[in-house]
Amino acid sequence: MTQASVSGGSGCGHQQLRVRGGAPVSRYAVLDIETTGLSPAHHHRVLEVAVALVDDDGHVVYEWDTLVNPQRDVGATEIHGLAAADVYGAPTFEQIAGELQSLLRGRVPVAHNFSFDVRFLSSEFGRLGLSVPLSPTTGLCTMRLASRYLPPGPRSLEACCGRMGCRVEFAHAALEDARAVAKLLSHYISADGDFLGSWIDVISVAQAGAWPVVPAATATRVSRKQVAARSTQHFLGRLASRTPRVEMHPEANSYLALLDRVLLDQHLSRHEEDELLSVATMMGLSREDALGLHRLYMTALGRLALEDGVVTSDERSDLDRVAGSLGLSTADVDAALTAHTVDALSMGEVGSFALRPADAVVFTGEVPGIDRADLEYQARSLGLRVTGAVSRNTRLVIAADPDSISGKARKARDLGVPIVGCAAYLRMLDSLARGRSA
Repeated sequence: MTQASVSGGSGCGHQQLRVRGGAPVSRYAVLDIETTGLSPAHHHRVLEVAVALVDDDGHVVYEWDTLVNPQRDVGATEIHGLAAADVYGAPTFEQIAGELQSLLRGRVPVAHNFSFDVRFLSSEFGRLGLSVPLSPTTGLCTMRLASRYLPPGPRSLEACCGRMGCRVEFAHAALEDARAVAKLLSHYISADGDFLGSWIDVISVAQAGAWPVVPAATATRVSRKQVAARSTQHFLGRLASRTPRVEMHPEANSYLALLDRVLLDQHLSRHEEDELLSVATMMGLSREDALGLHRLYMTALGRLALEDGVVTSDERSDLDRVAGSLGLSTADVDAALTAHTVDALSMGEVGSFALRPADAVVFTGEVPGIDRADLEYQARSLGLRVTGAVSRNTRLVIAADPDSISGKARKARDLGVPIVGCAAYLRMLDSLARGRSA
């Protein structure tokens, strides 16, 4: 038996696809997906796809998975465990469509609650103008087959696996769920003396399905494991290290202004980290150069905190939080608060943002426990203009998740409009209210 990899894409450390005589030995393509919601009819999208190829004996011979950028808000993070920061750098469905169809072509798709998965996948291919042979009757559903091969009981994936003596380690993670479905399929194959013969009508139709040719894209797949590993590295670690320059960079003001914009909510989203890295790289800054500007920025923040002669515990906590985001230590905060001078270069760029009456603001996403209508009413009562679309006249975008990949958030980033979370926005609103009452 020789081995060859499935064509297309970049591997995520998965096993090779075994072949015999040049043809794949796997008949079944076990699927699982995670989505932004329950129905593609409501514009929900696929967030993650996993495929486990299984042979006639029930053995998994290849695994494939990737997160997917849905180009909209990610939905119920508490269920699927994925935040916008996890998927915004992942390929879009269009970029994985070619590789995915190569795994499904000529095989029998299998899933738990099969109709749910194929409805979403058909919709995603349909967005690309592609008609694919996926329907509730063109594959096998391990949930429906449970009544034949398992003792009576609940039919959820976890419950079905439990009745055959195994457990789902990480429910609602596509690869883990696909592995669990593959175990169910293997159990069904073992329990049936002629599984292939029992379901030959469905299997024949599925394997004969006419799949369109979809060119394989070059996008690199992104797994949950890769995202978890990436989150442990500070973003400055991706800048080259070298001796810092002696003179101040001629575009230092621009970098400091960018710092002030992205740190309005005292937090750096993944998008904002990448924006800082992009600008630093374009300016030719080393890691040491960037840290020097970060310290200058902290010194300016320290001077602002000391304007009234005292730094409260809340102000100190805010400074420590910003320092951590910038790769600085509490010692850097101490130095900023005891510095005798601040380069005039930085002062005009720091702490100047404030909401003003008649400013246009845009909301995107739903904040748990807060009614969007209440937020909009409060904004209007303080003289702000609430608009439904982002433009060059938008002063601020308030996002349920600052890493939102909604259309509004993407437009704001394109235009350089600040995006903040709800908590930071409410602090700004308090300042605006105090200014109106003064």
